[in-house]
Amino acid sequence: MMLTLKVGSVLIEDRPLITQFLGLEVESFSGNWSVIKAFDGFALDRKIHAAGWNFFFMAAEVKVIFFGSLATTKIQSALKRILAKVRPQKFNALEVTGITPKRFLGVPYITVSAHSRHIQQSCYLGGAVARRAHEHDAGWAKG
Repeated sequence: MMLTLKVGSVLIEDRPLITQFLGLEVESFSGNWSVIKAFDGFALDRKIHAAGWNFFFMAAEVKVIFFGSLATTKIQSALKRILAKVRPQKFNALEVTGITPKRFLGVPYITVSAHSRHIQQSCYLGGAVARRAHEHDAGWAKG
């Protein structure tokens, strides 16, 4: 079955403890990233805060443009390119914030935009080094 990605869709890095603790249902997307089912960014934010955790929103928007018509496979490909761009920042979630079809001189193109998100217990967002260390510890705990 093809994933239906839309504005508000949230992708999460494979973190079984987070998904189990929050009771999230996910569907595999690419590599170690999955799409959270039944929740958009706002609903997920409420659920995370109700559990006493924090869901950070990074202000920097990441955009990718592709030519052609609006198709699910092209949106998935664009999101994979966005994930490759934000991977070094070590955030564990990504929210799709825009899918905008446009035309230039009659040539259709689509702009896909997203913002990095991060789920954690602490209310203080550490730097990339701290997130990388936490990721390493989580990987070790998985075995």
